[in-house]
Amino acid sequence: MNAPAPSGSPTLSGPWSRERTDDFLTNHTIPVRLACRTPNDDLWMLSLWFEWDSKKSELRCATAASADVIDFLRAHEDVAFEVSTNEPPYRGVRGRGVAVVEPDTDKAVLTRLIDRYLAERNDALAERLLTPERDEVTIRIRPTRLHTWDFSGRMSAQS
Repeated sequence: MNAPAPSGSPTLSGPWSRERTDDFLTNHTIPVRLACRTPNDDLWMLSLWFEWDSKKSELRCATAASADVIDFLRAHEDVAFEVSTNEPPYRGVRGRGVAVVEPDTDKAVLTRLIDRYLAERNDALAERLLTPERDEVTIRIRPTRLHTWDFSGRMSAQS
């Protein structure tokens, strides 16, 4: 079942409505699994913290400007991704799209992600990530296609 995509929105298929998909991506603090290609055209997968902007229909991640994935995305902007639960009942969102790398000089995206995924900013990891010496970038993933799945019905005995 394909939902019609409003202008600029990704095509959506699967059992969930756009509202349910937005809710899942907004309220679950599961890292996104991002698949891309290296400059040599080999496959690469990594996990990143993310935030979902339902108005712009985009995932935003933050990482160091020196991370290998930044070179990979600059060579090949097409990506695939998945955000799914790690415990039964399994459910989630997967898709494909285009990744754009932008500077995050004031670390605004990183700071929001720290607030989203960590209990406090004075956590040792947060302090290390927010050091002034660390050059940070934002990865904007603009999906062209989203697909949802939800195994709650057939796994209800485990939930």
